[in-house]
Amino acid sequence: MSRFSFLGFHRSKRQLPPARSGVAEFLLQPPQWLHLALRLRGSVIPAILSQVLVCSVFGLLVTAIDRYVLNVHWPVLGSLIPSIVLGLLLVFRTNTAYERFWEGRRQWGNIVNSSRSLTRLMWTAIDENGPEDRQAKIDAVHLVGVFAIATKQHLRGESFAELEPLLKPHQYKELQTVQNVPLRIALWLEDYLHHQHRRGHLSLYQLTYMDELLVQLVDAMGACERILKTPMPLAYAIHLKQLLFLYCLLLPFQLVDNLVWWTGPMVGLIAFTLFGVEEIGIEIENPFGRDLNDLPLDAICLTMQQNINDLIRAPTHRHPSAQPFS
Repeated sequence: MSRFSFLGFHRSKRQLPPARSGVAEFLLQPPQWLHLALRLRGSVIPAILSQVLVCSVFGLLVTAIDRYVLNVHWPVLGSLIPSIVLGLLLVFRTNTAYERFWEGRRQWGNIVNSSRSLTRLMWTAIDENGPEDRQAKIDAVHLVGVFAIATKQHLRGESFAELEPLLKPHQYKELQTVQNVPLRIALWLEDYLHHQHRRGHLSLYQLTYMDELLVQLVDAMGACERILKTPMPLAYAIHLKQLLFLYCLLLPFQLVDNLVWWTGPMVGLIAFTLFGVEEIGIEIENPFGRDLNDLPLDAICLTMQQNINDLIRAPTHRHPSAQPFS
């Protein structure tokens, strides 16, 4: 049965006119916005639920006291923490976190672009005199993808077991005693390039340009380390959290006279909005983890590996008479 049959709608099997098919298909699509609005996975609701419940219950408690014990309506508390001040603090917090997120994505874009250029030049520029040279070049090109995976693991603070199938036993053993694994892999690449230049398989101009691309890879890794090791100042995060709690706990005293028993739900809704914005900033300020709101580093590294494999499988044409498209 169609997923729309319970609404009484069925997709027509008749071919739609070309000019109107796009509009008709759009109208028949499920309400994706509703599915997204009700989605819990990837949202900040689980992280802020306890805070919202505390504010809501406190609002109901203030309402009960106001109704059955004594009048606690104090509208003067509304000017204690101006909304514009709290709003500016939240905007600054979120913007700063998003800048870190976007800078992390930009640096990984640099890693992808520099890796593609470096592997392409290595594969086409370095001469081969035999099967050993070709295998050494394949291993070196694969090291560029290994560098990206090692950078991902380095930023996440995880073990480098993912690299074991991609390296030779002696290489993986050497990495066990290294503090900065991506930097050691970059050193291996540089050694390979200089070795090929000494053998005459690489010109000085080609070596210089490839070295610049390798420097860009290391610089991008360093920029990611800077993002990771420069968190939001703790004093700022604590002060903002304290202001949010104080604001939400003072709200019931301002609203109870007008909303009565609706005070609790309304305070919970406002707390959900404020704490949600603040939690989003916390979620994205470190974009290198495994959360749904972090950068898809696994997918990026997998794409790089696929690109490298495609490059290796592609035929090379080294003679002037050879035509790539003939």
